[in-house]
Amino acid sequence: MNRLPLQIIRDCRAASAAEFAMVLPLLILLLFGIIDVGRFFYELNENEKATQMGARLAVVTDPVSTGLVQASFIAGTVKSGDLIPAASLGTVTCTSTSCACTGTCPGGFSTARNAAAFTNIVTRMQRMNPLIQPANVEVLYTGSGFGYAGPADTDMDIEPQVTVRLKDMRFSPIALLNFAGWNLPAASATLTAEDSSGSVSN
Repeated sequence: MNRLPLQIIRDCRAASAAEFAMVLPLLILLLFGIIDVGRFFYELNENEKATQMGARLAVVTDPVSTGLVQASFIAGTVKSGDLIPAASLGTVTCTSTSCACTGTCPGGFSTARNAAAFTNIVTRMQRMNPLIQPANVEVLYTGSGFGYAGPADTDMDIEPQVTVRLKDMRFSPIALLNFAGWNLPAASATLTAEDSSGSVSN
């Protein structure tokens, strides 16, 4: 009668199954962790490529900031026909809702934005990453030292540096069952705008 509990204690027939059940969650967590590391770097690369595509479109199409088209850079020592110095333009930042100028703003600058031009850029970027939303995208224009000053008309005199920036993109690891996540680092690409007189549409 007393030998039965002793036999149960010494019985090792299911030991490997019990050990496997204890290790299995850690193995699954490790596997999903490896997958998540790959996904993290893939999404970083995807966002970088998306900004490059957005910048390439932004430099050859109508600017998002219509204020830059209407602005005059003739001021002070800059006369009509002169090369526009880089310092003549601070930073014009266009988002999904507005455009704003910080630093040096040209004469006649308005905060109006071309909604269609912004949408075209976002749509092009979404071809690379469908998760991109308009709120994640910023288009920045800064002085480049290119372009010739002239009277305000329908063509943009300055050829600014155009930066397309992607921000606040979330990463949610599978290993954490999407209960937690964090923002990916911002990605950006910069090119110098081409002559807008030959602009093309999307």
